[in-house]
Amino acid sequence: MKKVSIGFVVAGLLAVVILLSNSMYTTAENEYTVVKQFGKIVSTNDTAGLRFKMPFVQSVSSVPKAKQIYDLPQSEAITSDKKTMLVDAYVIWKVTDVKAYTSSLNASSATAQGRIDVIVYNAIKNTISSMTQEELIASRDSAVRIEPTDAELEDVEINDLSDNTQNEEESVDVIVISDKLLTCVGTQCDQYGIDIMDIKIKVLDLPDENKEAVYNRMITERNNIAAAYKAQGESEAQVIKNTTDAEVTVMLSEAQATADATIAEGEAEYMRILSEAYNDEGKADFYTFALELDAVKASLCNGNTTLFLDRDNPIAQIFNGAE
Repeated sequence: MKKVSIGFVVAGLLAVVILLSNSMYTTAENEYTVVKQFGKIVSTNDTAGLRFKMPFVQSVSSVPKAKQIYDLPQSEAITSDKKTMLVDAYVIWKVTDVKAYTSSLNASSATAQGRIDVIVYNAIKNTISSMTQEELIASRDSAVRIEPTDAELEDVEINDLSDNTQNEEESVDVIVISDKLLTCVGTQCDQYGIDIMDIKIKVLDLPDENKEAVYNRMITERNNIAAAYKAQGESEAQVIKNTTDAEVTVMLSEAQATADATIAEGEAEYMRILSEAYNDEGKADFYTFALELDAVKASLCNGNTTLFLDRDNPIAQIFNGAE
């Protein structure tokens, strides 16, 4: 009899333990708890603590409160200028309304990611299709200012290559693509009790099959720009050369004219000095005699030792007197 009573006590204690364990539950700091009764949500809790529920009738499930990351599969999108881009992005999201999250998605993270995938994928497609490839690349990371490129510089006018004033005045602001995506998503996830906090682009690139063609086109465009700059430089160099040659010609002409005038003035001064030096008859005769001696000296050259003079010549008279 005593053994039977001890068995009842033990069984009673076990029953109490089981009853208490099914009557109590805890809510952690980083989670929500949802209490259901026959599949219907009875209550939700978002603060940490110990709570009670009806045992065996009510069930408790937990939902993460922290931010979660969902990595979207890579996909292709076409820009407004018909360029195909490869997009790889991820989403930062969290549960904000645990009741709506549980009612609509059965508190399933996989189901929630499926809804996020569809919504964000459509937002990416719509956003990229409204932007050109240049705007898209410029706005991947942060807000920047891009300059109009006149149809990507395909038609470059030489006279406009060095004029940047107009481009600076026409620069425009470009919004961050993440902001455009969030705006496009809007409140579509509110019905699921989800808040999409951010959408980040990991990869924004050309598909492999298009890269080579695009690179070749870019090389051709850059070569055309380089050729235009080279042509402009050669044109300006030729203008400078022609101007310099003309200036040198004028300077040489002026220098030659100055030199000729100086020589003429020097010769005139020389003749004036000679005229003053031999102004009387005796000096004039001596000058004539000196010129005759120079003429004789010039004649007696190259082995020529014979000189014919008139008997009355002053030089001949000198020779005759020497005899």
